Amino acid sequence: MLSVMSAFFITVAFLLIGVGLRRLPAFPRESAGVLNIFVIHVPLPALVLLKIHDLAFSPELLTPALLPWAMLLASAAGVLAAARLLRWERGVTGSLLLLVPLGNTSFFGIPMVKAFFGDSGVPYAVIYDQLGSFPALAIYGSLIVALYGSGERPTVRGVALRVATFPPFLALLLALALRGVVYPAAVRDFLATLAATLTPVVMIAVGLQLSLRIRRTEAAPLALGLAGKLVAAPALALLACRLLGLESEAVRVAVFESGMPPMVSAGALAILAGLAPSFTAALVGLGILASFVTLPLLFRLL
Repeated sequence: MLSVMSAFFITVAFLLIGVGLRRLPAFPRESAGVLNIFVIHVPLPALVLLKIHDLAFSPELLTPALLPWAMLLASAAGVLAAARLLRWERGVTGSLLLLVPLGNTSFFGIPMVKAFFGDSGVPYAVIYDQLGSFPALAIYGSLIVALYGSGERPTVRGVALRVATFPPFLALLLALALRGVVYPAAVRDFLATLAATLTPVVMIAVGLQLSLRIRRTEAAPLALGLAGKLVAAPALALLACRLLGLESEAVRVAVFESGMPPMVSAGALAILAGLAPSFTAALVGLGILASFVTLPLLFRLL
C-alpha cells in the first residue's frame, strides 16, 4: 500500500499533467468538461456502489452526514458579515456565498481522503459528499443563484429533479438497496477497476481548468475567502468536534473534508449565473493550489 506522502505526490503529479496537457493544441478547451462528465457517470457511481455497500452503519456516521450542513450555515453567516462590513460587490458576495460554504468534497476530496487516510476513509468521504455537499449544492446553491444571479431562476421541481437524477446519488440509493446482496467477485473487480480511474481523471481535469487571473480590487475578498474556506472552516469544525468529545476515523475524515478547497461545480454554477466569473475561476484555482499546503497541515492536527 502506498504511503501517505507517496499517494499525495502522485495526486499532485496528476494535477500537473492536466496543467501540461492544457498547453497542447490536441486537447480542446472542453476537455475538462468531458472528463468531469465521465467522472460523474462512471467512476464516482462505481466507487459509491463499492464503498457504501460494505459500510457498517453506526452512530459515528452522523458526523460526516451533519457536519457539512453545520459548516454551510457557519460559513454563509461569516461571508455575509464580511460582505456587509467591507462593502463587497454583489457579484463577489454571491460567488463567495457559493464557494466558501461548498467544498470540493467529491472530485477533489475523495482522492485526497484516499491519499491521506487510505481506502478505509473513503466511505466516510462519500457520506460527507452525497448526504451533505451535493444536496447543499442543489438546494442552497440554487437559492444563492436565485438571489444573486442574473440567469434563469431555479424552481423547486427543477432542484428536486437535479438531485433525483444525479448518477452518484442514484448509485447511493442502489448501494443501500443492495446491502443484503453479496457482489459476485467479477462485479466487485469491475467496480473496483472503474473506481480506480477516479483520482487520475479528476486531478487531470482539475489541472486542465486551473485559472489564476483576478482584478486588483478582488484580491482582498479572494484572500479572505480562501482563508475562511481552507483555515477557519476546518479549525471551527475541529474545535467543535473536540468540545463535543467526538473522536473516530469518521470524525477525522469529516473535519478533513471541511477543509477542502472551493467546489468546482459550485464555481461553474457561479460563472453561469454571472457572479464575478474571473474572480470565481481564480478562487477555485488558487484554492486548489493552496490546499496542497493546508491539507497536509490539517491532517497533522487530526
